[in-house]
Amino acid sequence: MTRVLVTGASGFIGTALCPVLNRAGFHVSVATRNPRRFDRVPGVDVRPIAGLGAGTDWTGALRDVDHVVHLAARVHVMEETESDPQKIYTRVNLEGTRRLAEDAAAMGVERFVFLSTVKVMGERTEPDAPFTEAMKPAPADPYAISKWQAERALMALGARAGTTLQPVVLRPPLVYGPGVKGNMERLFRACAKGRPLPLGLIRNRRSLVGVGNLASAIVAALDHPAAAGGTYLVRDGEDLSSGELARRVYRALGRRPRVWLVPPALLRLGGNLLGREAAVARLLDSLQVDDGKLRRDLGWTPPVGIDDELAATARAFTGLPVIKGAPAP
Repeated sequence: MTRVLVTGASGFIGTALCPVLNRAGFHVSVATRNPRRFDRVPGVDVRPIAGLGAGTDWTGALRDVDHVVHLAARVHVMEETESDPQKIYTRVNLEGTRRLAEDAAAMGVERFVFLSTVKVMGERTEPDAPFTEAMKPAPADPYAISKWQAERALMALGARAGTTLQPVVLRPPLVYGPGVKGNMERLFRACAKGRPLPLGLIRNRRSLVGVGNLASAIVAALDHPAAAGGTYLVRDGEDLSSGELARRVYRALGRRPRVWLVPPALLRLGGNLLGREAAVARLLDSLQVDDGKLRRDLGWTPPVGIDDELAATARAFTGLPVIKGAPAP
């Protein structure tokens, strides 16, 4: 049975991915600094590591491993407090990834799936002018820069003569699903409380990807021969405005939508006055991706619809039973 080592397996995406990998027929090993987190997790082999950095020795964790899915990272922080965030992001996301990939190559690992971010491409798009993989990356913050640097380091390793390593990069937009945190959790919390949201006149378009669909795409990236050396954008297949997303979250929670009609210019002015320009821009701006390359190269289609994933997220949010993960492709 093919063995896959997953880093970041205890996180939001990793928690959804591991059972999907099991159902797809992979033997799953997880690399973790806290093995006790997996004491009651079925179907995984736990491999302790010291951390994620240039000094990490991965040889023990990579024993008998065929493929790697690298999810672990220092993630994007909305309000950064570090004096030199680029240094920290570089140490973990670039140097840590490069060390893992170097050790993986030395151990004969084949497929190396790296979860990057759409932020490598930039922060916004014009409506109906989505990012494609052919466009020049334009990372604009320390997190995105570190991910772009890691992508380049991986591809350079994969291009070395004689290596077995086959890097595959996935660049997802906002990921949501059961257990999501951050802005999406705040949106669910506001809708669950029935708070009115001033989003009804926003006409932007934003791509999303449910965690079940992302897990399915990761399996395709591991399985398909054409994926080797590829970089792919991934999405659900339906782009929504901020207002439409709010309406669907209300409905997923069984609430009547309360979306007020407030002019976007007034929202932007309020954001400027309150020092929340970036947060308001994320509500107002478009950010779309074209996943045509992923669909063409790997024959992939998203198995879970947006409304189904939102419903699963709502069940988890309200404490009702939810089955994590999605069917393997």
